[in-house]
Amino acid sequence: MEIDKAIRESDDRRLKTKYNNAINVIQRTLALYSIEEVAFSFNGGKDSTVLLHLLRAGYFLHKGEQSCSNGSLTFPIRTIYFESNSAFPEINSFTYDTASKYVLQLDIIRSDFKSGLEALLNAKPIRAIFLGVRIGDPTAVGQEQFSPSSPGWPPFMRVNPILDWSYRDVWAFILTCKVQYCSLYDQGYTSIGSIHDTLPNALLCISDSSNNQEKFKPAYMLSDGRLERAGRVKKVSPSICGTAIANVMDNVDSHKSSLLKASAIAVGDEILFGTIEDQLGPSLCKKLHSIGWSVSQIAVLQNDIDSVAEEVERQKASHDMVFVYGGVGPLHSDVTLAGVAKAFGVRLAPDEEFEEYLKQLIGDHCTGDRNEQPYNLGSQETFGIQISQMALLPEGTTELLHHDKLLLPLIKCQNVIILTATNVTELDKEWNCLIELLRSGGLSLMEPYTSKSLTTNLSDLEAAQPLSKLCLEFPDLHIGCYRKSRQGPLIISFEGKDKPRIEAAIESLCKKFHRGAFSEVV
Repeated sequence: MEIDKAIRESDDRRLKTKYNNAINVIQRTLALYSIEEVAFSFNGGKDSTVLLHLLRAGYFLHKGEQSCSNGSLTFPIRTIYFESNSAFPEINSFTYDTASKYVLQLDIIRSDFKSGLEALLNAKPIRAIFLGVRIGDPTAVGQEQFSPSSPGWPPFMRVNPILDWSYRDVWAFILTCKVQYCSLYDQGYTSIGSIHDTLPNALLCISDSSNNQEKFKPAYMLSDGRLERAGRVKKVSPSICGTAIANVMDNVDSHKSSLLKASAIAVGDEILFGTIEDQLGPSLCKKLHSIGWSVSQIAVLQNDIDSVAEEVERQKASHDMVFVYGGVGPLHSDVTLAGVAKAFGVRLAPDEEFEEYLKQLIGDHCTGDRNEQPYNLGSQETFGIQISQMALLPEGTTELLHHDKLLLPLIKCQNVIILTATNVTELDKEWNCLIELLRSGGLSLMEPYTSKSLTTNLSDLEAAQPLSKLCLEFPDLHIGCYRKSRQGPLIISFEGKDKPRIEAAIESLCKKFHRGAFSEVV
C-alpha cells in the first residue's frame, strides 16, 4: 500500500511515531466495530485529507495483504460530507474529485450539522465516526482519541486518530506520501473555514513591487504552526511573531516613571498542607525589589484548574506582571498551564517548538499513544510521559523566551510569566536569564528600592500614633514594623526609591522622641 510504504521509507522518526499511533487507533476501532458501524467525516481540508489516507492505510493493514488485489482495496468506510453554500468552490471540487478517485461512499448532507447527523444516524447503523480533529481546533476541547458524543447530540463514538498531530506533522505526512490536497493551500490558506471568515495567511505574503499584487507562499511554508489560524478573520489569535520581550505590558512607556506592580502565585497542595515551605516566593520578592518592582501579594493555591484560572485572571488585570510557579509538568497535579489557559479564555494547543525542547531534554522515546497503558515501573520507560501532551501551551497567547543557558525556554503569556524552578538555585538561574532577555528587549528596569531599618525599645503603644502620622507625611515610602520575638526590640523598616526621602523620614521620626530612642540596623 503506497501510504504505508512511503512512511516506512521515510527518515522522519517523529512522523513514523505519529503514523503508527494513528494506525493503531484506526485498527482498534475496526476491531471494535463492524465496517457498517463506522463512518468518516470528510470536509476537504488538510486534516481530513490526512485522515482519509490514514484510514485507507489502516483498513489495508487491518484486512491484510492477502486480501489485496493489485496493491489496492476498495475503501468501504462510509464518508460523510456536509455541503454548505458558504464553502469555497475549490473545497467542493476537491471533495468530489477525491470521492471519485477513491470510490468513496459519499453521504452528502445539506442541512445543519446536528440535524443532518441525527437523520443519518437514524437511517444507518453508525456507532463510531472518524474525525480529523486536532488539539487546538475549536471542537477539540476535552476530547481524547476515543470520546463519546456530547450531551444533547445523537449518541456515537468520536474517534480522533490525529488528535495529537501538529501543523508540521500534517504537512510532513502530505508531502512525504505525495497525496493531493485542496489547491487553496497553495494560495496561502493555512486553515480553511467558510468564504466569509477565511483569508490567506498574511505571514505567507510575498510582495510583488512590479505590479502591486500580493502573492502567497504555499501553506506548508508556514514556519510557526501556532499561527495556522491567523487567516481566520473573525477569530484572529494575537500574533506571536515579532512580539518584543519589552512588551511585558501594553503601556510600559506610561509606567516608566511610576511604580510597576507585580504579584506571585504559588501552586501546590504540599505548601498548603505544610509539607514543604515556599522558598521561591520570598526570593522572588527580593529579586523584584532589586529591579524596582513593587510586589503587592503572593497567593498560594491548591492544585485545581479553576482556582488557578480565577486567581490568574484577577491578578493579570490588576498587575503589570504576574509570576506563577509550581504545578508545571506531566503529573496529574500539574494544573498550572491549564489554569492559565482558562484565565485567558483559550485552549491548550500543541507547541511544536516547545516539544522539540522537551524531546532533547527528556528523550525521544515518549511520543506515544495518549491512550496506551502505563509503562512498566522500573524500566527505561519510567519516563513514559507523553511529550506531545507535555508540550500543550495556552493557544495564541504564548511566547517562548529563549536563553542559551536554559534547557527549556521561559513561558510568557502576555503579562504572565510561568516559572519552572523548583528551588532557589534554579530560580536564580531563570531570573538572571529573564533579566538579560528583558534588557536586550529594551525594557527599562526601574530604580531599585533603597531600604533602612531602625530598632527601638519603645512599646507598640508608644510608637503607634507617631508612626501613623509619619506614614501620612511620607506616602511614597513603605514604612513597616515587626518584631522577631514578642520581647525583642521593635524594628521599623523604610523602603523607597529616593534615599534622601528615607533619610528625611528617619529624621522626622527621631524628632518625635527623645534622643537615643532609635538605633540603626547595620
